[in-house]
Amino acid sequence: MYRVFIVDDEPFIIEGLYDIIDWAALGLEIVGHAENGRKALDAMQQTLVDILITDISMPVMTGLELIRNAREFHDELKVIVLSGFNEFTYLKEGMRLGIENYLLKPINVEELRATLQNTVEKLNTFREERMITEFSTQILKDNTLHRWVTNQIGPIEFKERMDLLDISFDTPYIAAVVFSPEVKQPEVFELISRQLKNHKAYTCFRDIDGDLILLACIQDPDQGCGELKTWLQELHGRLSNYHPLRISIGSVESLPHAGTSYQNAKKTQAYFWIYPEQDMMDYSELPIRQELERVDFRLDWVQYTKLLVAKDREALHQLIQEDFSRIQSLPGIMPHDIQNIALEMIVRFKVELKAIRHTEETDLFHDAFNQVRTASTIDDLSEAIHSVCDTAVEFLISDVKSPVVQQVLNYIHKSYAEELSLKLMGQQYNIHPVYLGQLFHKETNETFTEYINKYRIDKAKEMLKTTNLKVHEIARDVGYWETGYFYKQFKKYVGISPTEYKGLL
Repeated sequence: MYRVFIVDDEPFIIEGLYDIIDWAALGLEIVGHAENGRKALDAMQQTLVDILITDISMPVMTGLELIRNAREFHDELKVIVLSGFNEFTYLKEGMRLGIENYLLKPINVEELRATLQNTVEKLNTFREERMITEFSTQILKDNTLHRWVTNQIGPIEFKERMDLLDISFDTPYIAAVVFSPEVKQPEVFELISRQLKNHKAYTCFRDIDGDLILLACIQDPDQGCGELKTWLQELHGRLSNYHPLRISIGSVESLPHAGTSYQNAKKTQAYFWIYPEQDMMDYSELPIRQELERVDFRLDWVQYTKLLVAKDREALHQLIQEDFSRIQSLPGIMPHDIQNIALEMIVRFKVELKAIRHTEETDLFHDAFNQVRTASTIDDLSEAIHSVCDTAVEFLISDVKSPVVQQVLNYIHKSYAEELSLKLMGQQYNIHPVYLGQLFHKETNETFTEYINKYRIDKAKEMLKTTNLKVHEIARDVGYWETGYFYKQFKKYVGISPTEYKGLL
């Protein structure tokens, strides 16, 4: 259904409009009303509206002023004007602003119904055309920008895509912002996107987690960050009552390092469950991060990640124990510093486990967080981290029947002639390549490379039996671009060369 918003300073007019039209029969629903233009404008920035029905003469903000302001963030809005005055000036201005009709009070019900029907037909035609264009464009934009901030696209291809999308990043600095609504509804993303229409330095896309990502081009770090935060606070104020939203701001980086800002913005989202009273957080101002910098302590999370992916529980426990020993030996260390480091370790485990499995285990980390907050000794803190480590490893070990592996197998069977690798498959299905390799071996009892080679050789055997193609042509058709390597693999799995095999047929 299309959404209708009614504005009139006479309550009986609004009440009458609710009753005199069968809105549902026309494919319409009334989503709100207001008694003046200012209240209507505020409400329309918080909820989607397709058709505006507004009086002209109202206090605070007139109907014409309302239309003019609403057009700034919703230029496709359909407008029907009501007026008690048959004045040419109003009509002329209304026509200039692109209204559907100018109806005089008292309202002629049949004329209003006919106007609404015509407007719905226009919306239907427009929506079909726009959906085809915008859907394909948005997919390209989401894919291109996500690949850019995750370092999966080359500079030449990226420039070509940006030119095609008419997007330009022409400032020395950039900052990423993550909008994570409590409920991921398309309506929320569309509302936020509309607010960006007058901010040419900001562009947005959706990532694989379903979050809306804003990339802000910044000329001067201090001034640009201040303007960005002010705008984000205003946006949050407009939307928060209707759409609970958590906003995290990444670090300000030079343009080539946009991915770092994106990663930091995503990491910052993980801190909202530690600080639930916050609704907007800046990576550069994270309380835990600031504390860790003051005590000059750094976690070697690269090593933690390697051990977690390998499910090496014993080595992880040893690393945790070594880190806690180092923490205790730090000069000037305070109890709250140790507690903050423990919280940081839990956040890190949470982020890595999600990156590997692409599922949230909220209860696990909430329990660990509470255990850290209530700990009275360093042993209690250490025990909480060891417990998180054990549970994270158990989750990885329990992933025996992975739907991702089945997807990878299906892809291999369809695309065995193409370039295939764990890295490419990991990017395709959003899973860590090392972890994918382990899952694949567990479920197929073969390594990824062994499985592909055997599958390709089986296909080659079929082609040797059923076609008159030459050996080098068959090699290429099954995915081997070097004939010598094809001969080597064929003999390894069949026992004889392709030529000898064909001679036996």
